[in-house]
Amino acid sequence: MNAIPFLDLGAAYRELQPELEAAVLRALRSGWYVGGSEVEDFERAYAGYCDTAYCIGVANGLDALSLSLRVLEVVPGDEVIVPSNTFIATWLAVSQCGATIVPVEPDPETGNIDVGRIEAAITPRTRVIVPVHLYGQPADLEPILALASRRSIYVLEDAAQAQGARYKGRRLGGHGDLVAWSFYPGKNLGALGDAGAVTTQNAALAEKLRMFRNYGSKEKYIHESAGFNSRLDPIQAAALGVKLKHLDEWNQRRKALATRYLSRLADCCIDLPKVPDWADPVWHLFVIRTNRRDDLMKALAHAGVTTQIHYPRPPHLQQAYSYAFPAAAYPIASTLASQVLSLPIGPQMSLEEVDRVIDCIADWGRR
Repeated sequence: MNAIPFLDLGAAYRELQPELEAAVLRALRSGWYVGGSEVEDFERAYAGYCDTAYCIGVANGLDALSLSLRVLEVVPGDEVIVPSNTFIATWLAVSQCGATIVPVEPDPETGNIDVGRIEAAITPRTRVIVPVHLYGQPADLEPILALASRRSIYVLEDAAQAQGARYKGRRLGGHGDLVAWSFYPGKNLGALGDAGAVTTQNAALAEKLRMFRNYGSKEKYIHESAGFNSRLDPIQAAALGVKLKHLDEWNQRRKALATRYLSRLADCCIDLPKVPDWADPVWHLFVIRTNRRDDLMKALAHAGVTTQIHYPRPPHLQQAYSYAFPAAAYPIASTLASQVLSLPIGPQMSLEEVDRVIDCIADWGRR
């Protein structure tokens, strides 16, 4: 019996092989290898997809976050509120600006930032709130935006895992002041290497981002600020333009797999993802929880099922931040890290493969 991979990027490529190769060849033949029409066309298409005014392509998802914070003029001495339960890139972006990280614990049910805890974390130095749409499920934006507006604080959304997700019926991409995206190959909209973008409704912020990503320059050899070199590659933009046309269909396939997991695992001895009625997730990851996580992971591996942990160690327990945060500081994030297990899910996965995973979990539960 064939093994079940966690995510089959090769199968994704093969499904779109003629379109992808034609787009990449077009970019190669153009003779334009930085900027140009491929990048502009994708930026326009993705802004339209997100129902927002502007999209600015950058080199990767971390740059999307860190450049956004710099555009919002975050400097040392400022504080930025982030989830305690997230991939470390959310924290690294704050560190790169020299600002102070202020973690807020998650809602144990969803794993997303607990909106009820945010206000208590705000001080006169708070400049930005960064909600993360973890695993492809939207955070509860409405109360966050209302709180930020009352306190004159920016909202920068980390939507790295949520391409196509909807919050209260509207696609993510323009709710906050800025929205940062990653197009890392494993994302729902994944490039053929690293790539990222920022979307916004704000023309002035969009213009500043374009300048910051290009050495602080609007006009060649004229530099208005100490900027960065973080530009979306035209070859990646060409590939992303192809994949964007298939994103909704691929997200629907993920939803069908998630629905199968949710219905057939309902009576197993694991905790399933909880989805609020206002959220329409894109199931970048399907994350279950169990106190016997390592045992289940071994049982699935023995059956040829590859799983992953997102994430085995929260940022405050990483060596990179051990100087600033005591180990016991964020118990909810730590507990989640000891329990979560990501099951295989992806648009090229079949229902038969999902059923095999489900049967393995059911057998493990009975034992």
